[in-house]
Parts: sequence; C-alpha cells; structure tokens
Amino acid sequence: MNCLQNLLKEPPIVGSRSMRRPSPLNLAMVRGGSRRSNTVKTVSISPPPRRFRFHSDNGNLILTLRIRCPDRGWQAAMGAESSVTVAVTLQAPGASTSGAESSAVEMGTEKSEVYSTNMTQAMGAALTYRHELGMNYNFIRPDLIVGSCLQSPLDVDKLRKIGVKTVFCLQQDSDLEYFGVDIRAIQDYSLQFKDIVHCRAEIRDFDAFDLRLRLPAVVSKLHKLINCNGGVTYIHCTAGLGRAPAVALAYMFWILGYSLNEGHRLLQSKRACFPKLEAIKLATADILTGLSKNTITLKWEADGSSSVEISGLDIGWGQRIPLTYDEEKGAWFLEKELPGILKAQKDCKPVWLYLTPLGYLFPEGRTV
Repeated sequence: MNCLQNLLKEPPIVGSRSMRRPSPLNLAMVRGGSRRSNTVKTVSISPPPRRFRFHSDNGNLILTLRIRCPDRGWQAAMGAESSVTVAVTLQAPGASTSGAESSAVEMGTEKSEVYSTNMTQAMGAALTYRHELGMNYNFIRPDLIVGSCLQSPLDVDKLRKIGVKTVFCLQQDSDLEYFGVDIRAIQDYSLQFKDIVHCRAEIRDFDAFDLRLRLPAVVSKLHKLINCNGGVTYIHCTAGLGRAPAVALAYMFWILGYSLNEGHRLLQSKRACFPKLEAIKLATADILTGLSKNTITLKWEADGSSSVEISGLDIGWGQRIPLTYDEEKGAWFLEKELPGILKAQKDCKPVWLYLTPLGYLFPEGRTV
C-alpha cells in the first residue's frame, strides 16, 4: 500500500488538553436551624478545567476546588456567596508523611508545572502533566497502550498484571534525570521476569524535527519487538502526550494499515494527546524518497570569536554543536553527516539537497 495515499489533510485537533475533566463531585450541605428541620441537599458538580490545583500541606496532597453555586438556596446558606472553595486531603489511611517527603512532593509539583508550561509552549497546545500523581495510560487498542513514564520498579508489576509484554521507552537520559527516575533500577527489575521486556529508543522531547528523523528506525525497532514478544505493548515518553502517541500513530499507519486520519481519530478517542502529524507525514515522505546521509564540511571565517556553535541541521533548534578552530586556515570547521536526497540539476550533475529544519539546503546555502 502506498503510504502517500493516506496523507490526507490534517484533521482538527480534538481534546488537546491532557487533564481530563474530573468526575462529578457530590457535596452534601446541611441547612436549617432546628434538629427536626435539618435538610441535606446534594448537588453534583463538575468543576471546569483550570479551576483546581494541587499543593502540599504538612505532607498531605491537597486538591483545592473553586466551585460556582448558582442555586439560591446554597447562596443563602453561604451568606449570598456565588462560589465556594473546597479543599480535599488526598492521603492513604494511616499514612504519615515526614517533612522531607512533604518537600519532595512540593518539588515534584513544581517540576510538573514547569514541565507542563514548557510542553504547552513547545507543542502549541494546552497540555498538563502531573508526575507526582504516578503513571497514567490508556488502551488505544487491546494490544497497544500509550502512557506516561514508569517511575519505579513497582510500575513494572502494574504493567505485568494487565498483560504488557513490551515496555517501549522513548525518553532520553535528561528526561529521566529531570524527574529523578532511576531507569537502571526499572530495567534490572524487568530482567527478573521472562514475561516482560524493557527497551529504549530515544527521541528528543519537544522536537518535531528529531521525531521526523528518528521515526522510521524507532517504528522498525518497535515492530520487531512486537513480533517477537506478542501480547500488549506499552509505549511511553515522559507525559505520554507527544512522542509516545506519535510513535503509536506511525506504527498504526505504517504497519497496521490504518489511514493517518483514521488512526489519529482512534488515538484521540482513547487519550487526549498531541502527536505531531506533520512529522509523521514528512517521515513517510522521507521513507518513500530514500532519505540517506552524506558528509559535509561547514566553515566559519575567523572573526575574533572565542567559540562558534551551530543549531538546526539535523539536531533541531534546541541543541548546539561547537565548531573546531583551525589556526593554520584561520577558520572554524565542523564535519557533519546530514540526511538528504541526491538530485540532478539541469546540467545533469548530481547535487545533494541536505535536510534541515528550514527545508532542503543546497550546498551554497539556499533553502527550498
């Protein structure tokens, strides 16, 4: 099947928020002055997004809700207030939390907020990830799960209980270090069992260009693992909202025979996420055009700089590579393998077009 036949117009993104709407919360309020006439009124309330937050207080995880109360009876009972703030303490029965653990929760919450802000800015969609709440996931198909990262060896047991045979991790070491995840402990624990395999295939976070370049090799590796291990496959990045759903969608598109739009609709119906469809389309075109690599030399004339670095190329805009200064030639140089395609000009001479985040780059520096 020609994959290009499925490169339809990108559908609108549905449900880009990762934080699902909470289940209705039943609150009971007693009103009335006498013991005989006390009445209880129960109201089902679904707080809207962004009207709640988590914080830590003396080791307890507190969920604070700001709820609007349009009912006049409620307003009278609350002194004509139109809303009420409800704080719910989330703590296991009999559990005690030390000051150190409390600080750890607060630090985890703060890191999650920073990560969510960065993710929203980079992905162009309102996305939220709460690492401190533990691993979360959704079945996309009976044999395919997309979710957030494993945080401890205990998560391996959780996945084994639901039939997971392959854990496919897309995180880089820097992602793991940010949230303090001990990947070695998780991998070592997985090795104790014959019914589950942990495998890594790194993709840079928030980088659609890196995703495009790595997708073919990553999906190929995933396909081989699934064929070998069978069962349920768990694909995860950090939050399970960008890289993991993109890899799952590419796998469904390239291997399972879904159209890109069909696979995207199924994915969105199961998990609110934001896979980069354009990266999948371009990776598909790269496969069909036979994208390969060729070595080029980049030169920067000496201008008194103490160091010279370059971004873009095949590393994305978030990374930088230093050039090396050649004293004899009085210039800075970098040799780099770049992906590209071989194209003939009008005079039939072969010319490489190098792929960069800006498009294809001619040797003389023009982009197309």
